Amino acid sequence: MLERLDLSLTIPREEYDRWKKVLQADLHQLGYQVYVQKVPVVIVFEGWDAAGKGGVIKRLTEKIDPRGYVVWPIAAPAGEDKERHYLYRFWRRLPEQGQIAIFDRSWYGRVLVERLEGFCSEADWKRAYSEINQFERQLSDFGALVFKFWMHISKDEQLRRFRERERTNYKSWKITDEDWRNRGKWEDYQMAAEEMLLKTSTPNAPWTLVEANDKYYGRIKVLRTVAERLRQALK
Repeated sequence: MLERLDLSLTIPREEYDRWKKVLQADLHQLGYQVYVQKVPVVIVFEGWDAAGKGGVIKRLTEKIDPRGYVVWPIAAPAGEDKERHYLYRFWRRLPEQGQIAIFDRSWYGRVLVERLEGFCSEADWKRAYSEINQFERQLSDFGALVFKFWMHISKDEQLRRFRERERTNYKSWKITDEDWRNRGKWEDYQMAAEEMLLKTSTPNAPWTLVEANDKYYGRIKVLRTVAERLRQALK
């Protein structure tokens, strides 16, 4: 599935700037309607390290009223979160009606990093597919809109971005030894991602695959997808 994506897709800078203004203006109005119509919105971002999740989230939220959304950067569980069921920390971060919750990484860590790094048993991650589908179905039945984006880049593009981060002082904090270690398991992670996408893309919570080798193209695709679906769902 992922290997069939056309990562050569690009958009010129001028066209990107034009579409960004149009879509951000739409999202400003749609974000207000989310509040007025009391619709909870959940937006999940997964994908490769350095695939551009943070950049997309920045452009997605740039013109939305900051009182209307929250961004949750998800790392390894700690404290109370570590002692409970893995979905507990996500349940308590879900948006109230009329709010948008954006997850930079999410509950899908159970079938990706936790699976591959041995942080849970085989029975745990295999069971997680049905648990996640049920979790998202409950959100949908409650009236929530669930967006899920997989940000996809090539292995060569990831290497280029890693090296750029190492060379750039204000970006160097983004690259860690763990990023390089995960890169060494690229094939294993891609296999796990493929299985995850196949088993958890449902009518109520479909995955959107984003060709993100060109950051401009990836950002516009995400903004357009969110705007179009919100426009269809809101009254």
